[in-house]
Amino acid sequence: MALEIERRFLVAGTGWREHILWRQQLRQGYLQGSADGVTVRVRLEERSEVVREARAWLTLKARVTAITRAEFEYEIPAADARELLDLAAASLSKERYGLDLPGGDWVLDVFEAENAPLVVAEVELEREDQALTLPAWCQLEITGRGELSNAALARRPWSRWPQGERQDLWAEGLCNDSDIR
Repeated sequence: MALEIERRFLVAGTGWREHILWRQQLRQGYLQGSADGVTVRVRLEERSEVVREARAWLTLKARVTAITRAEFEYEIPAADARELLDLAAASLSKERYGLDLPGGDWVLDVFEAENAPLVVAEVELEREDQALTLPAWCQLEITGRGELSNAALARRPWSRWPQGERQDLWAEGLCNDSDIR
């Protein structure tokens, strides 16, 4: 069993663009999801500069602490992933970027369709108490906030949040939807 230790942040502005190493186009579907139980996800990476052919994974995650999850991930045929995506009760799409920042493995997700214009940065750490220097464009830490997990955003996209809820969240980070991009 692998452990994923991750912190997540809402992003405002475009300062992250100068740190891009690579890009992926991802579709994710959730076959099973629970805030306290196991989440089962299928992920399909379409052709990109990273890979020449589509690749796919089936992932099971279970919460251990607010920032640590048990993670079991298995590569599966892309054709199987496409069929599973059709069966998924909830799904989302996003463009993922790998970033050249210190302190851990950084990725940034630019959500599409009903979750646009949401942008979230994630950093995978080696241990929970690891020190981290945040870039200025990381406006609000959302680690452990279930309503902003990918699974939750697939079920209840950002565009369906009441305006007041979106504004309250952005007020915590002192920015708004128009500051994102």
